[in-house]
Amino acid sequence: MTFVLRLTFMLSTLLVAGPVLAASLLVDHVNGYTLDSNGKLQRFEAMLVDKGKVVATGSRAAMKERAHGAKVIDGQGRTLLPGLYDAHGHVMGLGAMTMQADLVGTSSLEAALAKVGSFAKAHPDDAWITGRGWNQVIWKLDRFPTAAELDGVVADRPVFLKRIDGHAAWANTAAIKLAGIDKDTPDPTGGRIERDAEGNPTGVFVDEAINLVAGKMPAPTAAQRSEALQSALEQMASLGLTSVADAGIDAQTFELYKRFADEGKLSTRIYAMIGGAGDDFDVISKSGPLVGYGKDFLAVRSVKLYADGALGSRGAAMLAPYSDDPHNSGLLFHTPEELTAMIDKAIGKDYQVAIHAIGDKANREVLDSLAAAYKTHDGKALRNRVEHAQVVSLDDIPRYVTLNLIASMQPTHATSDMNMAEDRVGAERIKGAYAWQRFLKQGTRVAAGSDFPVESANPFFGLHAAVTRQDHDNQPAGGWFPEQALTVTEAFRAFTLDAAYAAHQEKAVGTLEPGRWADFILVDQDIFAIDSKAIWKTRVLETWVAGRNVYTRE
Repeated sequence: MTFVLRLTFMLSTLLVAGPVLAASLLVDHVNGYTLDSNGKLQRFEAMLVDKGKVVATGSRAAMKERAHGAKVIDGQGRTLLPGLYDAHGHVMGLGAMTMQADLVGTSSLEAALAKVGSFAKAHPDDAWITGRGWNQVIWKLDRFPTAAELDGVVADRPVFLKRIDGHAAWANTAAIKLAGIDKDTPDPTGGRIERDAEGNPTGVFVDEAINLVAGKMPAPTAAQRSEALQSALEQMASLGLTSVADAGIDAQTFELYKRFADEGKLSTRIYAMIGGAGDDFDVISKSGPLVGYGKDFLAVRSVKLYADGALGSRGAAMLAPYSDDPHNSGLLFHTPEELTAMIDKAIGKDYQVAIHAIGDKANREVLDSLAAAYKTHDGKALRNRVEHAQVVSLDDIPRYVTLNLIASMQPTHATSDMNMAEDRVGAERIKGAYAWQRFLKQGTRVAAGSDFPVESANPFFGLHAAVTRQDHDNQPAGGWFPEQALTVTEAFRAFTLDAAYAAHQEKAVGTLEPGRWADFILVDQDIFAIDSKAIWKTRVLETWVAGRNVYTRE
């Protein structure tokens, strides 16, 4: 980064000679950054905290004069940032990754098969072998993998492996037979069974078809679910994530989160979205939205809905056929009437809706259904969100303003998808894809996340992707469609203030203004001063939530 920051210190509204402030903690000698509530970047050298909340920030001299009797933490001149907020992740999915075959980053079909085989040998008592992370695009396979290939490494028990995006799954013959799937099994609505020329299943199941096999798997035990949550919390704390929007939970997970909150075990604040408007919604929503539970560690006031699948598996619903698959336009999960009814049900009970939409047809359906639902319930104040908003017709982008929508987007999706996205949608439709600046310039708030475990949960990978539009090898030169890149401050805002705003939490978290929770991190480099190409290398040294240390790097 070549520009010089010209910012003034953010001092307390009180004069230096003002009264002593009640504070239990002084975080001194830091290179501090925060945004104010208007999104303006501010700097400070020290911060006062009391009862877990920020009292004031300002110069070292001013803060020391007001901090008599407070415990002092020496920041040693390190950079201090507000805790980062991932606006779209899957907490239990992140934790489960440590308990299954991890295929993320495998460079070939052979490498993936070797990992699956090794995992199976290391877990001889597992009734099913599960895993996640394969990507046939990276393998340069030009097709989906097959059950027969999986049978070559594990044939004695069922194997079920989700694609990196979670919108396709790869099964072996044992799993397919156990699920009772054959050439006569119809494709479910919103799903597709990959088949050979005779109609026999070949081993991959797309979107809603995943459940044909997944529904036969044994449910995780209570102990396994607790273990997965604890693992996810530890990972998030180590990465500086002090808040996360969890994109789709069931009633069991809701009870687990409440128990962890009651026992003081949550080290990351969770803004949970109920998965769908069906039975789980009916159970969880009986008492209405849950706000500020456990000292703001848990909130449930949103509903996650799906309009379509993913681009990598060609399940995203497109207005015209895929450029690289002219007989396929993707999959809509619901009719417009069904989606409108689900939205109407949720906003009718004062729940925000957060709707997954990747293809341009799915995005249009979401916009149309929201507009229809608003005729019954005025839901604009709920800050409804479109999750991903990945490929949007240029004609539809302005409708985000009209409908008062938040674009919940994931910067690393752009850098992960740049190897195939234009092949999928062509030169014209790509103009409305991953179009962060188009949204910002019209006044739409962009809340940034990762969609972990689809992508890495490391928010500095997301900040780097947002600013550079490059991978970690600085490719492509100059960035992929660099006109859509964000400034460092814009990206920082998307991972803090606007992620909090998207969860109705900007008065509690997202900045280090007085009265906000003292959720902050100390990192090993100044992301506002270094070359932006190095942002992804940033390491979290300490993570603090509500003025309490929850992680220290060894």
